[in-house]
Amino acid sequence: MSLPTIDPGEGVYEDPLDLMDEIDALKKEKDATLLAHFYIDGDIQDVADFTGDSLKLARDAVKVETSTIVFSGVHFMAESTKILSPEKIVLLPDLHAGCSLADSCQYGDLLQFQEKLRGEGRDFETVAYINTSAKVKSLCDWIVTSGNAREIIDRVPADKEILFVPDQHLGRYLQEVTGRQMILWPGSCMVHEIFSVQDLLRAKKNNPGSIVLAHPECPHSILEVSDFIGGTEKLRQYVMSIKEPGTFLIATEANMIHPLEKSAPQHTYLPVPGIMASSGETCACNRCPHMALNTLQKVRDCLKYGKPEIEWQPYFDKARDVLERSLLQ
Repeated sequence: MSLPTIDPGEGVYEDPLDLMDEIDALKKEKDATLLAHFYIDGDIQDVADFTGDSLKLARDAVKVETSTIVFSGVHFMAESTKILSPEKIVLLPDLHAGCSLADSCQYGDLLQFQEKLRGEGRDFETVAYINTSAKVKSLCDWIVTSGNAREIIDRVPADKEILFVPDQHLGRYLQEVTGRQMILWPGSCMVHEIFSVQDLLRAKKNNPGSIVLAHPECPHSILEVSDFIGGTEKLRQYVMSIKEPGTFLIATEANMIHPLEKSAPQHTYLPVPGIMASSGETCACNRCPHMALNTLQKVRDCLKYGKPEIEWQPYFDKARDVLERSLLQ
């Protein structure tokens, strides 16, 4: 369990164990199920009913039988949950929990670019990483997560070009592993963009025999020196497959270490440092500030008061078609 902290949004310290007990009681009282992404603080993961990556949680959400789902993650995840389970009340602990990748690809910009490509006679299908808004998803032919991206790319007809949005690093990685050339949107994740290759190599040298695990959202320079590349669930499965205790250097959001430690406690996990763009200094900044907006207090409060709620939007119907086809079929 992480050390007690003062929630900057509330300013008042509350004991984490008391909050966890309160959340458990409220889940029963409010007929609610709590989902938590692997990038959320460990305390919230420990009190959640389901944890996982975006693909697993999307599939878990449609099996939930309670009337309310609390999604401890970021906005596009809760939005996708509402789209796939329209009859449920879907709550997000903080509506400001956004995503730098989703922000990098806006509906109007994508629509304009698609129209430009069609005007040039290009015959393509648009494949979007799940880290996009529902409005952007409504313009797309396929939605992928890091867990199913390769499989979905194989489903795109060979005679079609692929416009891949918004993550250029994941797109470049998929080009390499599938052999399909793509038109890449110039977006990237603020967390995976900042890893320091120099510090990674230094950590590897200081920990002989260590294994570097990297998420495919990382830049090519990081993937080049990594031993295993995969989405969060594949990273978890990989460390579980190695029984002999070892040391792993983790190049993804630092909270991922929590489920790794729970799943394979025999290993040692070290986060790869990042670099602050403003000063060039090395920092422990491989934390998603949007995910960090989720706190035990906010989870408790959204259960208690039934808000903030994700409301149904007109464009959710089009987004639902592509989400169901991509993630559930």
